[in-house]
Amino acid sequence: MAEAVRSVSDGSVLVTRRFRQPLEVLLKALAVAACYYVSGRLGLLGRLTVEGVIVTPIWPPTGVAVAALFVFGAAVWPGIAVGSFLIIASLTTPQLTTLVTVAGNTIAPLCAYLMLRRAGFRVGISRLRDGVALVFLGGLGAMLISATAGVGLQVVTGGLGTGQFWSVWLAWWVGDAMGVLLVTPLLLVLVGATGPLRLRRWKEMLCLGLAALIVVPVAVLGDLSLLFLVFPLLIWVALRFQLAGSMLCALFASVLTTFEANTQQGAFLHLSPIEIMTKLQAFNGATALTALLLSAMAAEQRATRRSVQSACRELAEVLEHLAAGKTPPELSARHAAGLRTDDTASATDSPRDV
Repeated sequence: MAEAVRSVSDGSVLVTRRFRQPLEVLLKALAVAACYYVSGRLGLLGRLTVEGVIVTPIWPPTGVAVAALFVFGAAVWPGIAVGSFLIIASLTTPQLTTLVTVAGNTIAPLCAYLMLRRAGFRVGISRLRDGVALVFLGGLGAMLISATAGVGLQVVTGGLGTGQFWSVWLAWWVGDAMGVLLVTPLLLVLVGATGPLRLRRWKEMLCLGLAALIVVPVAVLGDLSLLFLVFPLLIWVALRFQLAGSMLCALFASVLTTFEANTQQGAFLHLSPIEIMTKLQAFNGATALTALLLSAMAAEQRATRRSVQSACRELAEVLEHLAAGKTPPELSARHAAGLRTDDTASATDSPRDV
């Protein structure tokens, strides 16, 4: 009787697990779709028009999609497709050709995720190679797919002339890449943050925040072209507060600059639409690369310094034990482990020798 009850209980647990896993994946995919849609609507607030086509200098959904794939896994890709379809449906009536754009917007983040995993990318972006991989594989490389699919479809269907292809394609590609470079690192850092917030340098954080609130608007909103003033601020925050602080500062500067470009004021006064897009994308790209690569390099150097300090402490302890005529604890433990291994090997080999 007890065995029958146990088998029924094990069966019910197994059935519950089988239903729970698809349900969890479905809920995660729906959450990704919602985040994709909301970030897309926010990104459309800074849209520009190039050759009669609406483009966004920063397209946050691509960054949300890549981060979601790293957090939840590749199984949530339908959520990316659903979110992309909902954004297109909110702008125009969906048609059969819409599926090509949705496919491009879904395949591009998936390719970025797969290539980054193949390259050994770490979500903490604590090494320079992680930052370089995110830039060239996740951002510039994979987003060629979505830009080519979206703009190429408009050329094929006659909605865009052949001579207009490259200008619109470049704006689309850079916008998607900026979403990955500015949004993905910030989301990965926020998701991976554990433990209480350390406020040991709260005075410096306060000064940095005030400096950002003053320097960035002056550089962006002034009549003079002073956008270069943002870069010393980015270098400061990248070296002192690394990825979380530098990406927040870069995103703030890029968003403010994008809205200023929409009004054609400040550093974008008296410029043509193509000149505005070129200047804006150059600034956004430079800020993203500076913040991402410099903070990754600072994190890698800090980790190397900690490992060297730890090795020096261990070496000092070993030398102290040797100077006192004692066997260091680690060496004695390793020696004992070696003796146990030898004894086990000899005991195992002895029957064969007999």
